[in-house]
Amino acid sequence: MNKDTESVLDNGPPRARKIDSVTLTDRAHQMIEARIVALELEPGQVLSESQLVEELGIGRTPVREALQRLAAEGLVVVMPRRGVMVSEINIAKQLQLLELRREVERLCACKAALRSTEAERAFFAELAARLAASAEARDYDAFMQLDLEFNRAVLAACRNEFIERSMRRMQGLSRRFWFQNYRVALDLERCANLHAGVAQKIAEGDEAGAGTASDRLIDYIYEFTRATL
Repeated sequence: MNKDTESVLDNGPPRARKIDSVTLTDRAHQMIEARIVALELEPGQVLSESQLVEELGIGRTPVREALQRLAAEGLVVVMPRRGVMVSEINIAKQLQLLELRREVERLCACKAALRSTEAERAFFAELAARLAASAEARDYDAFMQLDLEFNRAVLAACRNEFIERSMRRMQGLSRRFWFQNYRVALDLERCANLHAGVAQKIAEGDEAGAGTASDRLIDYIYEFTRATL
């Protein structure tokens, strides 16, 4: 976005400014988060706000707001008078995060089973079959894509903005840890089948079963995390 366009947005009516600002901040957040999660921006790396503005093609204010959100999510650390640094990967903190993930993900799965529509349940049944197939084929790429689809579908089906907000605040740290370690520590067959189990219980509308399946998945993620020590 060039300076003239930013000037138009800055001088527009208050309602328009807010809508445009939120949209650009979301875009900046998604783009920076994706680079951190994929380890393109490495733990301990100091980020240049000016360089991010240039590379992303997004104005300074949305980039700054995106970095503030990433700091709240634990992916970057704001250092007074020194800038912003990508946070280190800390296994102890990852295990603490899992304590919260267990409770929130169980609730999310239960509510998705309770509130999902007929069409959504059909999609979860399809996801369960595709996840099981990725396990049998030991297809990492297919599983990684299905995992994203699964997470998005569960968040949508639970129909609770506060659960969704809590989950989104945890997902960046979890995805980065996963990306760093999955090729050396992941039992793909077991993990994909555990995801399929949650999806199947949601497809069946089995609220209690979805909660139990979610706990089994988190049990495995604990094992996966400890295996990286």
